[in-house]
Amino acid sequence: MAKKSDPNYRIIAENRRARYDYAIEEDLECGIMLHGSEVKSLRDGKANIAESYATVDEGELWLVNSYIAPYQQATIWGHEERRRRKLLVSKREMARLWAATAKDGMTLVPLVMYFNHRGLVKIKIAIAKGKKLADKRATEAKRDWDKQKRRLMKELG
Repeated sequence: MAKKSDPNYRIIAENRRARYDYAIEEDLECGIMLHGSEVKSLRDGKANIAESYATVDEGELWLVNSYIAPYQQATIWGHEERRRRKLLVSKREMARLWAATAKDGMTLVPLVMYFNHRGLVKIKIAIAKGKKLADKRATEAKRDWDKQKRRLMKELG
């Protein structure tokens, strides 16, 4: 019998440009602190993390410049669209992220925001290094060559 898909798991926002602009070293899942109207807005799928980044500040991890649209039914108890949101990780992970950004010159880039199988909002953060123009060209050339190989294998059998 086929495995049923999880009804709670759903992608809210994805940063597709991150894999093009950055060389992803590793990624980790972390929680995010939200207000009630933000969760309601995310259930409607109104979020954008394409221009956002994460930073370690005073021993805490923050998501900066992420956009969550205001929820229309939350009249006076709404939220700011682009406020800093605290990300939840363990102390060991926090120390590792701080070392990667401060010492190694890496960047913390959000890849995807989603509802997990329990219905909680999670965000996947990547430790990444920025690509130069030549690296981007090499990645694009490799992708084109892989497409050509697949096309040739399909034609020749």
